[in-house]
Amino acid sequence: MSPFAATPAAPYYAVIFTSTLSGDDAGYAAMAKRMVELAAEQPGFLGIESAREEIGITVSYWRDLAAITAWKANAEHREAQRLGRERWYGGFRLRIAKVERDYGLD
Repeated sequence: MSPFAATPAAPYYAVIFTSTLSGDDAGYAAMAKRMVELAAEQPGFLGIESAREEIGITVSYWRDLAAITAWKANAEHREAQRLGRERWYGGFRLRIAKVERDYGLD
């Protein structure tokens, strides 16, 4: 299995979430796993790639902006966002980008 998301031909959208952890990681791994499972159930979800060292970087791929907006509004995702702000994240940035080209070597 490839570590890369199997995205369709461009264009599509990428949500880039970068974060640092606060040190209170109780429940974080379980919630992160649940969010990947839940995102995969959402209409318009295309895939995800993630890595964590000093800074965590998660890139999720979506068919369009409407799918991203619906994901942001998902009730369970909203609760995870609240807990992230209150407990888990020392800081974070979220960026949304339109992918115009996609190529590489698997």
